[in-house]
Amino acid sequence: MTTHAPQAAQAVTLPTTLDEAVAALTAMPTAVPVAGGTDLMAAVNSGQLRPAALVGLGRISEIRGWQYLDGHALLGAGLTHARMGRPDFAALIPALAAAARAAGPPHIRNAGTLGGNIASAAPAGDALPVLAALEATLIIAGQGGVRREIPVSHLLAGVDMLRGGELIGYVRVPLLHAPQVFLKATGRTGPGRSIASVALVLDPARRGVRCAVGAVAPMPLRPLEAEQWVARLIDWDNDRAIVPEALNAFGEYVAAACIPDPAPEQDGSVPQLPPAVLHLRRTVAALARRALGRALS
Repeated sequence: MTTHAPQAAQAVTLPTTLDEAVAALTAMPTAVPVAGGTDLMAAVNSGQLRPAALVGLGRISEIRGWQYLDGHALLGAGLTHARMGRPDFAALIPALAAAARAAGPPHIRNAGTLGGNIASAAPAGDALPVLAALEATLIIAGQGGVRREIPVSHLLAGVDMLRGGELIGYVRVPLLHAPQVFLKATGRTGPGRSIASVALVLDPARRGVRCAVGAVAPMPLRPLEAEQWVARLIDWDNDRAIVPEALNAFGEYVAAACIPDPAPEQDGSVPQLPPAVLHLRRTVAALARRALGRALS
C-alpha cells in the first residue's frame, strides 16, 4: 500500500468479478483493494493511510468459497476467518481452521479474509505459518485474464511481489490427509495478537514433518534441519511412534533455529540473549514440542 496525503476517499468501485477488480485497479493505480478492511481501517483510523480510491472486493462471489482440484483445495481469497473456522472446513485443513478460530474476536473473524491476511503480511498473521508449513501457493489474477502462480513464501519474503493491477485470487493448498496442528501464545488471555505461533503438519506419503514458526520474525520461519532430523526419528510404520526425549529435543532445535544465539564477540565471548528473548525462545520450544506431540498422538 502507498501512503497518500490526508484526504477522503474520492471513489469507491464495487466489481462483481475478479477480472473487473483487476481492471479497476489498473485504471486507478492509486486505488487500494479492500475486502474485510480489518487492517486497512486500522491504518486509516491511525492516519497512516489516506487512500485516494477504493476497490471493494466483497461482491466477488467467485473468491468466497473453495473447491477440490487434483489433490488440492483451491481456496478463494475472500474466505473469512469465521467461514474457515467451521467444522466442514476444519475437516479439510485442520491447522488453517484452528488459525482462523484464533485470529481474534468475532467481529474480526467475521470480516477478515484469507487474502487480506496474506496481502497485509503482518508478522503476527495467524494463517501465515500454516500456509508456509503446507507449502501453499497463490494464484494471482492479472490484466487480460492472466493468471500466474507463486509460492506463498515467495510473496512473504519479497522474492516475488504483486505487480500493478494484480490481486490474490486463490490459494492452492495440498490436501495431506494427515494430522495438522496450530498453536499460538499471546500476551493476554483469550484471542489476541500472537507473540509466537507454530504450525506443524505431517506428510506421511513422504515421511516428512513440516513446521513453521510465526510472529518472531517479519515472515514465517521454516526450521528445515529440525524437520529433517525429527522425521528420521519417527517410526512411520508403527503408529508414528517416537521417544519422548525426541519431542523435547525437537522443540529446542526449532527454537534455536528461529531465535539463534548472538554472534561471538571479537574476543571470542558469546553475549547472552536478553531475558525477554530467552523467554520467547522457551515459548517457541514449548509450542513446537506440544505441536509435534499432538500431531503424533
